[in-house]
Amino acid sequence: MDLDFLTSIFIIVGIDVVLGGDNAIVIALASRNLPETERNKAIVLGTGLAIILRILLTIMAVYLLNIPFLQLAGGILLTFIAINLLTDNSHDLSSIKAKTTLFQAVRTIVFADLVMGFDNVLAIAGASHGNITLVILGLLISIPIIIWGSKLILLCMERFPLLVYIGATILAYTAGSMVTHEENLRSFFETKPLFTASIPFLFMITVLLVGIVVNQVKLRNT
Repeated sequence: MDLDFLTSIFIIVGIDVVLGGDNAIVIALASRNLPETERNKAIVLGTGLAIILRILLTIMAVYLLNIPFLQLAGGILLTFIAINLLTDNSHDLSSIKAKTTLFQAVRTIVFADLVMGFDNVLAIAGASHGNITLVILGLLISIPIIIWGSKLILLCMERFPLLVYIGATILAYTAGSMVTHEENLRSFFETKPLFTASIPFLFMITVLLVGIVVNQVKLRNT
């Protein structure tokens, strides 16, 4: 198992943890009115189905990224997602209501995960660079962390804002890496190896600067 493989696993798990923090809240909200035995079933079934769908969607996204210039477009979109992570302080989950039956709770958990998981799917597809094994391993490693540790993660992010910036830099690095893997720009990147190697770090710096500036402007306007 080489260093690049381990690094990619670390990045994918980091992306999943940073972007998956709201998932446990959704699970808790959707299943809180069920009896305890039914609640456990809802959590297991809902999370299990959500994991399967997330893996399938990510694998689909990996293949879609082979479409010309989609790596470039995905990298740009992921950059905006990283900026939004830094500047959007509203995690509005008020639309997730408690359900009274097992089926309703499972349906809500799966649907909410699909709606909220788009940025996650795109980021992991970009970080894997077409390696399906990385996608599956990364998701399987990070799912238990999200389910049992996401409330702690969210609490830590609220108390230590630096963690949010670290998460945003992981996304920004992935976005820059996606751009450099755009097949239709390979000839350009191959002639400028130093510039190409610096692109992910330029993305990181740009996202951090934009996030800091926007947050400062928001503070002044409050």
